[in-house]
Amino acid sequence: MIRIVIAEDQRMLLGALSSLLDLEEDMSVVGKARNGEEAVELVRLHKPDICIMDIEMPAKSGLEAAEELKGCGCKIMILTTFARSGYFERALKAGAHGYLLKDSPSEELADSIRSIMAGRRIYAPELVDDAYSEENPLTEREKEVLGLIADGKNTKEIADQLFITTGTVRNYISVILDKLNVSNRIEAIMRFNEKGWFK
Repeated sequence: MIRIVIAEDQRMLLGALSSLLDLEEDMSVVGKARNGEEAVELVRLHKPDICIMDIEMPAKSGLEAAEELKGCGCKIMILTTFARSGYFERALKAGAHGYLLKDSPSEELADSIRSIMAGRRIYAPELVDDAYSEENPLTEREKEVLGLIADGKNTKEIADQLFITTGTVRNYISVILDKLNVSNRIEAIMRFNEKGWFK
């Protein structure tokens, strides 16, 4: 029997997923969590074989919960509406064994769980294509400048920290915005973060 914990903040979907998987002869849902924090508690309590996790949940995201549970012996499968390469890369780093989109056919879910339990990794094909097609366009120095912007530093503080002039910092920022195809610093940080490029 494959023992499952499901973490999903939409109650209706949580109930539907649970009922769907309980219909499978070889599966049993042993815990239902409404956020990442509850998911971590239930996995530690019930020691399931697999935890199916949404990403955007209150208290703790599915990715944060997956990172916390890494190496605990429970396989993690991300089930989300978000086909973002940044989320996918972070899920891979957290050791997720699966990453499926919620618009996948329901019978695919049970099959994917069995495949993961058999030792395979299952990822939505469109995410795999994205992950390998997009390279980070910024140089090491540009990444450093953007990292300092993300830390809340202004142009002068960045210049002081990197021992360059404020004019050079402004040039870097202009190149960064151009490469990321955004119009301001906030958008640059958001785009970079979405792609999972902040290490």
